[in-house]
Amino acid sequence: MIEIQGVISNIVFRNEGNGWTVADIRTDDGKMRVTGTLLSCHSGRTYKLTGDIIVHPVYGEQFKFEEGEEVLSDTESGMAAFLASDLVKGIGPKTAEAIVRKFGKDTFDIIEKDPDKLTAVKGVSESKAGQINAAFVTYREFAAIEVGLQKYGISPAFALKLYQSYGVATMEIVENNPYALADDIDGIGFRKADAIAMSLGIAKDDEERIACGIRYIIANQSNRGDTYVPEENMYTYAADLLEAGREQVDDAVTMMTFEGSVMTDVIEGVKVIYLTSFYDAEKRVTGNLRMLSESDPAPINADMKSLIKTAEKETGIEYSEEQKNAIEHSLKNSVSVITGGPGTGKTTIINAIVRILDKSEFETSIAAPTGRAAKRITETSGFEAKTIHRLLEYYYDESSSSMRFGRNQENPLDAKAVIVDEASMIDLFLMDALLKALTPGTRLILVGDADQLPPVGAGNVLGDMIDSEYIASVKLHEIFRQAQESMIVVNAHLINSGRYPEYNGEGTDFFLLRHDKQQDILDTVTELCSKRLPEHYSELVPIRDIQVLTPVKKQIIGTENINSRLQAVLNPPQNMKQEKKFGDRTFREGDKVMQMRNNYDLKWRRSDDFSEGEGVFNGDVGFIEKIDNDDKRMIVIYEDVKYVTYDFSQLDELELAYAITVHKSQGSEFPIVVMPVSAFPPMLATRNLLYTAVTRGKQAVVLVGSEKRLEAMVDNNMITERCSGLKERLAALIMPESN
Repeated sequence: MIEIQGVISNIVFRNEGNGWTVADIRTDDGKMRVTGTLLSCHSGRTYKLTGDIIVHPVYGEQFKFEEGEEVLSDTESGMAAFLASDLVKGIGPKTAEAIVRKFGKDTFDIIEKDPDKLTAVKGVSESKAGQINAAFVTYREFAAIEVGLQKYGISPAFALKLYQSYGVATMEIVENNPYALADDIDGIGFRKADAIAMSLGIAKDDEERIACGIRYIIANQSNRGDTYVPEENMYTYAADLLEAGREQVDDAVTMMTFEGSVMTDVIEGVKVIYLTSFYDAEKRVTGNLRMLSESDPAPINADMKSLIKTAEKETGIEYSEEQKNAIEHSLKNSVSVITGGPGTGKTTIINAIVRILDKSEFETSIAAPTGRAAKRITETSGFEAKTIHRLLEYYYDESSSSMRFGRNQENPLDAKAVIVDEASMIDLFLMDALLKALTPGTRLILVGDADQLPPVGAGNVLGDMIDSEYIASVKLHEIFRQAQESMIVVNAHLINSGRYPEYNGEGTDFFLLRHDKQQDILDTVTELCSKRLPEHYSELVPIRDIQVLTPVKKQIIGTENINSRLQAVLNPPQNMKQEKKFGDRTFREGDKVMQMRNNYDLKWRRSDDFSEGEGVFNGDVGFIEKIDNDDKRMIVIYEDVKYVTYDFSQLDELELAYAITVHKSQGSEFPIVVMPVSAFPPMLATRNLLYTAVTRGKQAVVLVGSEKRLEAMVDNNMITERCSGLKERLAALIMPESN
């Protein structure tokens, strides 16, 4: 192995996701091309690299390094170059040169130990001196840590997250308790932490390893929607992941129960294991639903039928008997559910209920799980709707590094009626937060389509509430005349009932373009989005109004590949458009992107009313407004008016969104939906997934693929049952009728 040291003169290629770097370095012996992984790399700064010279068959002689670290230059020009890089925003070459000219080779010592002296340099205030000191100290700490993390294969993005979480204790925690990483750092799962632990010589039967593995197993199942894991399943999973036997699992669960991290219970006669957070939430949801259900709702001092007639006159809509029944039902009960498919008048019913409550001088809150759904209610009803998070006044609590709700049992909502649309999307934790903020006597009205896919998060709240028969529920069946004119609506109901859809008729809004090979499907989807649909629907803006939905991420017709193709044709590279490569993704100004996980401390600012807040949520779709490669940040606009700034280190939270999975489309509607239909895994090629995808389209739905595969999806009514105890807990509240 050879060690070289020099100044990076040019960065040829840099992958911020994994640190892979191709650069030119200038040493005392001349310039050479170097390749390898650096957690950070900056032109004009000095690096020490350890590796060997190789001859690449295409690019010739290169220095391939295995280890690399930055070295603080002891020359005045090197010091100035270091300070003028991106160490501190606002310090340019002139100020950097002035500082070095003033303090010479003592510059770094002054910055670190006596920063007040920096104010002697023109343009450096006390505040700026403090910023320079803080940035330099942080750099020194992180530089030492990043070298230590290299041997564990930790990427630059995760190295920064570790340092942001643990600070100077990072290496101590990584080496003394690597399993803490799996619990504390989003994106570092058990397997990565386990690999680090194995390299440190931690035994496979170590108690902390088994406990961490069990937590990981339950959390992994929760990502699939389960709130608990049956004990027998746990034995199987633990044997595969941990090579642990039943006795080891039992001992670990006993210890974890005693410590309070897990809970055990019996659901439908089966012993199960919960993470305590899920167990407590499920119990609270049950108890709060009982509290609301058994309390009398605040009375409406008017005849119900006359109120409904008044609402009919004001809206010019004559409600059906089924709709009138649903309206009365929801107003008479403390907790109620209204469910039905597309075209059954759910929105009409919401509007009627809101008007009646408004006339009766009831303070009413309207909410939905997503911003798009809330905006849709506002537009159709004329009454403001909010996301559930905004209704509950979420905020980021820096002291606990977690999201909190300002509205809770100590500070409940003032509303005496709460209506929530798209309720099929509500997961266990969101329902728990909502119910905490409601007081006895408040009406809770949940509206949604129980036949759609369950929520992305854990639990099956709406389905469990209906199936328990404890909560008063009404199912809508009648499809109204106007909706019957749309083959999207007609076909959605055909699919939901197990019948094949009708397509390609004259004047239809539902199409099937037949192809068998996935490459042909991909080519057709690309052509539809870039040419055929924009030409036919001239008012469309393709990037905004056409949404490709697919069940899978991988495959030729998965989101990753389709996004790459559509980005190339809908938003190709241009000289005036900045772009940023991160991992295997390239982000470009103008791209449609999606937030892939909840981030409660991302700050936003609205351009319409200049309000500010925090929080961007899993599934939010926006557009890249600006990429600033100098300041290493990217600005994304959500909901047309909400501006969010991402540091480049946060770009792992974003994905291109020209194509998204059907699961991620829940709660949204799009003018045009395009969906490939092919040989998908049976658990994804299901009737309710197809039904959910079809119901996302408003103006047209275009399926591209095999008729045989389409019919197979309709025939496949396999619904993966979620492990959830809410249904049984609610059903247990039903009192047997006395004789």
